[in-house]
Amino acid sequence: MTDSISASRSPVLYLSHGAPTLADDSLWKGQLSAWAANLPRPTAILVVSAHWEEAPLTVSATTTVPLVYDFWGFPASYYQVRYEAPGSPWLARRVGELLSSPGRVVRQAEARGLDHGAYVPLVEMFPQADVPVLQLSMPTLDPETLISMGKRLAPLRDEGVLIMGSGFFTHNLHALREAPLPDSAPPAWSSEFDQWGKEALDTMDLDRLVDFQAKAPAGGLAHPRTEHFAPLFVTLGAGDDDLASNRTVIEGFWHGLAKRSIQIG
Repeated sequence: MTDSISASRSPVLYLSHGAPTLADDSLWKGQLSAWAANLPRPTAILVVSAHWEEAPLTVSATTTVPLVYDFWGFPASYYQVRYEAPGSPWLARRVGELLSSPGRVVRQAEARGLDHGAYVPLVEMFPQADVPVLQLSMPTLDPETLISMGKRLAPLRDEGVLIMGSGFFTHNLHALREAPLPDSAPPAWSSEFDQWGKEALDTMDLDRLVDFQAKAPAGGLAHPRTEHFAPLFVTLGAGDDDLASNRTVIEGFWHGLAKRSIQIG
């Protein structure tokens, strides 16, 4: 099927992936590492990142290619990070089988590597880079469409694939021009949205979550553009049959942004 790794049903994750400077945050690195240590070993990892919007649906390279350093103005060391995980032609085929339909074929971008929404957390969670990784684009930011996409991907869980939505629970860099220190109090718009989101997740109120920009306090400030919240809906769709098992694994704030991250299953 995949490789010699035995498959067991995999959970589904939504994580706040952090900037490249996550590598300098010992607390957050430790949280991600501990989280991964308690996960069943995946046969492969499928990442839906806030940093890849492309329609039609497209999968990344199925061989090991250079990373995508999709950020600017950082010290040189951040552009020297390597994460040479194997590709997964098998997983690309399975994604195509699950998501293709008449007139809609999943494309392949064989030269596209992993962007920082994928490799930054994976460096901490699976540092040996020995699990195959594939990235899948978001063809839209519409929550209902992404939930549906997640539901169609759900059979991969029974094949041991770890489906990971990678975004940021609050994300408004323009409102953080005067960036707070990592451990300083977050701005009100970030903490209020985070608390609202926690309550909506605790009760699995999908209607509230789908309509978050209208129903959440400071929804427009927490997410002036919704690409960092959107991967959550893929996660919710893929975990649809056991949403009651969802739990927050990481919470707190980083430079004012909520790093809430959840696991379903």
